[in-house]
Amino acid sequence: MQATCFEMPDDTMLLLDGGKYSGSGAIVRFGVALAALTGQELRLTNIRARRDHPGLRPQHVTAVQAVGSLCCGSLDLATVGSRELVFSPGPLSQGGMFQWNIGTAGSTTMLALSLLPIAAFAAQPCTFRLTGSLFQDFAPSAFHFQHTLLPLLGRMGLKAELRMLQPGYVPKGSGTVELWVEPVHGALRPMVLLEWGSLRRLWGIALSSHLQQRQVSHRMAERCQQTLDRRGLKADMDIVYDEAAIQPGACLALFAESTSGAILGSDQAGAIGRRAESIGEFVARTMLEGQHVRIRGVNYIRN
Repeated sequence: MQATCFEMPDDTMLLLDGGKYSGSGAIVRFGVALAALTGQELRLTNIRARRDHPGLRPQHVTAVQAVGSLCCGSLDLATVGSRELVFSPGPLSQGGMFQWNIGTAGSTTMLALSLLPIAAFAAQPCTFRLTGSLFQDFAPSAFHFQHTLLPLLGRMGLKAELRMLQPGYVPKGSGTVELWVEPVHGALRPMVLLEWGSLRRLWGIALSSHLQQRQVSHRMAERCQQTLDRRGLKADMDIVYDEAAIQPGACLALFAESTSGAILGSDQAGAIGRRAESIGEFVARTMLEGQHVRIRGVNYIRN
């Protein structure tokens, strides 16, 4: 978030224009979370102004309500469809067990991202049980959260773990994760990763629910490996078939860790009309061709 989004009037209330830059729900989630950390009142306007359906959606309402409950804060105008809200934070959480159900296929990981900053500086550990979607387009997957984000935050001093209790997909959601966070002692350590180094480990997870008869997990993994084979790379792939989700669904995730400590993730969820083979191809190519990544001393640059 760039500082030019904020204005500081005489009454010290932060004014945040939700239509600036991406105009997305991220401005809502992080704006409210950071206001809670700084203890400042916040007025958000033009919420999600650039989206096809502007205003708060159920997942955003759940996120701001969750943040409010973690700091004994108050919220005005935080209802579905609202394009404005006012948030007045109180003291940060003392820790404990919390549970929220988005009620739709809204992203549990995006909700978790709102809670992480506050839990990092709570008085005691926090455990969050979050229900919604775990695998979908345009949101980090539960696998990405587990194997990319949290390990990197761990190097900065934040101890946190995410467990998948039940997969959940669009359109029904009903997936559940449990996030445990231990507060930081002191301040987070800065982390600087300027060099990729060389590839140390390449691994992945091929998950599908109620699709074992069609061998979806195997098909995603096989096409992914075939694409990697052309670059001389081999991934350790975990093949998972699930029967607990309330609907069929799938996700393939691929991760690369380098000798410098960098971790990269590439994943894609299943969707109607999206073949298992196309998912495998997409995930492998995204990893190999993603943004100036150096693997085995060769630069692969996205066109």
